[in-house]
Amino acid sequence: MLQIDDVRVGYHRSTVLHGVSVRVPRDGVAAVLGHNGAGKSTLLRAAVGLLPPASGRVLLDGEDITRRRPHERVARGMAYVPQGQQSFPHLTTAENLQLVADGRRRGREAIAEALDLFPALRALAGRRAGLLSGGQRQQLAIARALVTEPRVLLLDEPTEGIQPSVVAEIEETVLSLGARGGLSVLLVEQHVGFAVRAAGRYYVLEAGRVTSSGEGGQGAERTVREALSV
Repeated sequence: MLQIDDVRVGYHRSTVLHGVSVRVPRDGVAAVLGHNGAGKSTLLRAAVGLLPPASGRVLLDGEDITRRRPHERVARGMAYVPQGQQSFPHLTTAENLQLVADGRRRGREAIAEALDLFPALRALAGRRAGLLSGGQRQQLAIARALVTEPRVLLLDEPTEGIQPSVVAEIEETVLSLGARGGLSVLLVEQHVGFAVRAAGRYYVLEAGRVTSSGEGGQGAERTVREALSV
């Protein structure tokens, strides 16, 4: 589905990713783990087209999209949820979702399906997004991305800095997304247990290089923790 092949990416003269390759399985989850500064967010930004690679390729369903702009990648079925629970703070929850749905053939149905995954947002439909808690804003950010009905969803630290009760809901939703079919997920995450449980395949980044990779599942947690402790 999504292939990132031997990508080198940097900011100005500083190289952050040194020939990184990642495969996201069709209808499955790939998790990228690593300490702060390892290059995880840079990898997602390169995948969605916000950072052009100096070398390497990004392929979606076999098509080379390395030089495609972000909006072209979105049109081809990519959605990106960056860190920070981003939303339009002066719009209500419902307006945030409707803004994405406008002009889409299945806009109304897509909103309903996203709210089925995050039912707590229904009661918050009339509340401005800026007044939501961090966890609620993160749910809204993921719901907005899902309204676009993507084939590939890129999630950057979806559980970072939010209350434990909402973390559990977000983890359950990501697990269900990976299991329901029709959607591939590239997940950047600090919580090792959740990441390897959700993922069919994992990658550990250190200083912009893949230092460990393998099949996900609960049996991989010890291996990943050992790789991160080096």
